[in-house]
Amino acid sequence: MNILIVVGSGLKRGNTDRLVDAFINGANEAGHQVTKAFLGDKAINGCNGCNACRWGKPCVQKDDMQELYPLYKECDMVVLASPLYFWTISARLKAFLERLYAVAEKDDHPPKGRYEKHAEKDCALLMTAADDFFWTFEQAVSYYRFNCVNYLGWSDKGMVLAGGCGGSPDKRHIEDTGHLEAAYMFGKNLS
Repeated sequence: MNILIVVGSGLKRGNTDRLVDAFINGANEAGHQVTKAFLGDKAINGCNGCNACRWGKPCVQKDDMQELYPLYKECDMVVLASPLYFWTISARLKAFLERLYAVAEKDDHPPKGRYEKHAEKDCALLMTAADDFFWTFEQAVSYYRFNCVNYLGWSDKGMVLAGGCGGSPDKRHIEDTGHLEAAYMFGKNLS
């Protein structure tokens, strides 16, 4: 399987990046091809709603999303990875998702009431958070399920919700939680 991992963190070697690397190690061991797109190194604007793409034109914004469109089109699975920011995914990751609007196709008979068709993909969610309350990931998971599964129509393959990893302002300590092993096994057991 060709997997694109979109990392919505701005911090290399932080908790989220390390969780992603553990997933990649497992997926590579299972024979999958994995590409990691670290959005902290990219300039990607949110959709500006101009609808040029609805008139057969490519996205008018000439930012780093242009590098990601071909990777997205070629992949079988999109793994979204984000630290928890204000109880949901990061703005970087949301901008990536918004910009997929430009590669949707017209659909005269859309499923679930949508007015466009998106490419069939598998998907997964990897997230980290400093705290670990029962509700910590509730908003982020709701957004993922609504946007990626219900609206885009992707097939959910699972999640690793790594709470209790520390971070701002506490010391990061994901290696003490068991979440790295869970992400590794998730990647290794993908089919």
